[in-house]
Amino acid sequence: MTAEPAARNRVDRRRERTRNALLGAARKFLSEGRSAVSIQEITDAADVGFGSFYNHFDSKDQLFDEAVRSALQVYSEMRDGIVALYDDPAEVFAVSFRMTGRLQRQVPEMVRVILHSGMSVLLRDEGLAPRARKDIIAAQEAGRFEPMDPDMAIMAAGGALLGLLQLLDANPEADVEARTDEMTFHMLRMFGMNKRTAQKLSSAPLPPQPQL
Repeated sequence: MTAEPAARNRVDRRRERTRNALLGAARKFLSEGRSAVSIQEITDAADVGFGSFYNHFDSKDQLFDEAVRSALQVYSEMRDGIVALYDDPAEVFAVSFRMTGRLQRQVPEMVRVILHSGMSVLLRDEGLAPRARKDIIAAQEAGRFEPMDPDMAIMAAGGALLGLLQLLDANPEADVEARTDEMTFHMLRMFGMNKRTAQKLSSAPLPPQPQL
């Protein structure tokens, strides 16, 4: 009676390993800007059989989309755990921005996957944009940020964040903390926060960066 469930569990674990291997290979290719690779190259990099690919994904585009989604999921779980410590929505925005910039040094491959998605990553239903949008609206409603169209605010803040991550990726010697905190200060000022308060929020101690 127990042999069949045990066998199914082994099959499920094998399928999960194969899927994760394909996603890992896709993230690596995306982080290198190599989206034109063939499915054969992906399965070779994942060290799985070519036929296994279609047991998990219908196309290369679906795999790459899922690879981006999985990278954003890692970010989202990290971010949500950190900002749960804060009540002020403006502080939540500032902490989220500052911690995200620091990820470039911690998980550069994940960040490059996001960067190679371009501005379209700000239009996705998971990850960066929906959380930032919620924080910005909450900060506006609390009177911490001046009124601004949320979609415009997301593109302004998201574009600045992606630009910061690109700058840090291109300059390994850059001081990631100083650059990120400086950009956070300018974002807070853009949203109408006075200089003193923006400086305070962009330089306050941060909780420990989680291990990913």
